[in-house]
Amino acid sequence: MADRPSRSRLDTPTETRRQLVRRPSYDSDAFGSFAEQFARYMGTARFLMWMTGFVAIWFGWNLLAPEGLRWDDYPFIFLTLILSLQASYAAPLILLAQNRQEQRDKVVAEQDRQANARAHADMEFLAREVASLRMAVGEVATRDFLRSELRSLLSDLDERAELAERAQGHVGKGEPETPTA
Repeated sequence: MADRPSRSRLDTPTETRRQLVRRPSYDSDAFGSFAEQFARYMGTARFLMWMTGFVAIWFGWNLLAPEGLRWDDYPFIFLTLILSLQASYAAPLILLAQNRQEQRDKVVAEQDRQANARAHADMEFLAREVASLRMAVGEVATRDFLRSELRSLLSDLDERAELAERAQGHVGKGEPETPTA
């Protein structure tokens, strides 16, 4: 019992804790998808047209309607409140959509980097293969080399044939034949 710290000490954490307040749970992907759709819609001309129409109707009604029917008695304080509320919700939703897009961009960039690394390795391998083929071809007799060798052999044979003809021509004229070794 001397090894174990006492449970009543304040510097040792308790092993189990009860959760006093339940945290709300939500599907982060569904919420993120909603945020992206919302941000995408807010960046369109359609949204700007609807917002402009809404503000124009608000201004028109509160300027031209009888005083008893106006819903914003003070000089557009309620409109300012509504627009501020809309902006206070729109900004975090747009930031959430940007963060999700940044994460997707990081994944795509990593995949591109890996594909580039594989392509680079493949190119290095192919370069080594081409170099080894060039070296191997350097040791193989090419068609031009064979032609030049055959031409030189043919010229050697032609020279020998000429020498043989000359030798026979001299023998036929009565010159003594010299023995060949």
